[in-house]
Amino acid sequence: MRFNFFTEKPLDKYRKSDPMIAVAMLLLWGLGILALYFCSRGYGYKLKGDSVYFVKRQLFSSVLGFAVFFAFVSMSMDTLKKILPFFVMGSIVLCLMTFLPYIGIEKNGARRWLRIPLIGAFQPSELIKLSCVLYLANYFDKMSVLRRSEKTMFPAVLFLVIFFAVVIMQQDFSTSIFVLILGVSMFVIAGEKITWVLPLSLILVPFGIIMVLLKPYRLNRIIGFFDQSSFDQTYNYQIQAARKAIESGGFWGQGFGSGLSKLGSVPEVQTDYIFAGWVEAMGFFGVLLYFALLTFFSWRVLRCALTTTNRFASLGSFGFLLAIVGQSLMNVGVVVGVLPTTGVPLPFFSSGGSSLLVTFAMCGFIVGSSRLDRVDSSYRQNPPNSQISGLGAKR
Repeated sequence: MRFNFFTEKPLDKYRKSDPMIAVAMLLLWGLGILALYFCSRGYGYKLKGDSVYFVKRQLFSSVLGFAVFFAFVSMSMDTLKKILPFFVMGSIVLCLMTFLPYIGIEKNGARRWLRIPLIGAFQPSELIKLSCVLYLANYFDKMSVLRRSEKTMFPAVLFLVIFFAVVIMQQDFSTSIFVLILGVSMFVIAGEKITWVLPLSLILVPFGIIMVLLKPYRLNRIIGFFDQSSFDQTYNYQIQAARKAIESGGFWGQGFGSGLSKLGSVPEVQTDYIFAGWVEAMGFFGVLLYFALLTFFSWRVLRCALTTTNRFASLGSFGFLLAIVGQSLMNVGVVVGVLPTTGVPLPFFSSGGSSLLVTFAMCGFIVGSSRLDRVDSSYRQNPPNSQISGLGAKR
């Protein structure tokens, strides 16, 4: 199977893309649509008088998402690098535009959304995840060809701080922390000295503690996490309801149309706690199925990232894999009660067009990367003098 979007050029100019990455993505997306269908019917009917209201919105976002996916698949790495400065600055500007009247939308004291005519709301902080990985991958790729004495990580640290700042300004604490973790992970993956980010950590750790203390609801979440047996009707209401739903699923689940979809026992189950609805309906079998697909997806992406000879593509693929899997594990950890409540969505499952579009873009980049030249097994076993260093071969 070939993904070829340049029909004016012969097919032999391109390698085969890895179709298994796209297959895993489609299966995860399909399970997400199914989970949203049987988790959101009750709330959709109560909110809009339409039991498939959230499914319709997700399908509409999926159409746009597939368009973004194919755009990233077909775009060459050189083209992406050329437009990257505009993309990065655009995502930062969009985040700042949330503070403009009539354009930004305020909910519960936070300004995280932009009003888009005929479409609804868009959350630009999702774009920051994309920009963070692409910018750092490109920067580390450039630094790899310089002598050690000429290297400087200051621009990388500076932009990581900017990415963090524009998100935390929107009162989106969980996303800002995730972006910071993602950025630091990119330093580690690229093989750069961690001393570049240690001073940043010494500043941001106390800053994060202050941010928690300044907002009572954040402090309450921490208190509720460490005392999960209490506050059943306040801080821990969602987690206790989710835990009951998971326990009721058993091994095979209660099937479609179970309690969550009819009664809405977990508030906003169609978003951050959709995994609880999935487990209630599909049981432990559903958990195994989900993690089997996520593991298969991770394996194919990891294989692509380790074998491509393009360092930018390798670093970007690794970063996007961390973003997708990291969000997945964080969301599941919150639902089962091993992590404090964060508000991080479950990729492909949680209702929300912004997250879905960015996830499709990440997958498009990864599939596009899998079409690039590979390092074959004989090369890896007996590399020439210009040996592979870091992730993939340096050019």
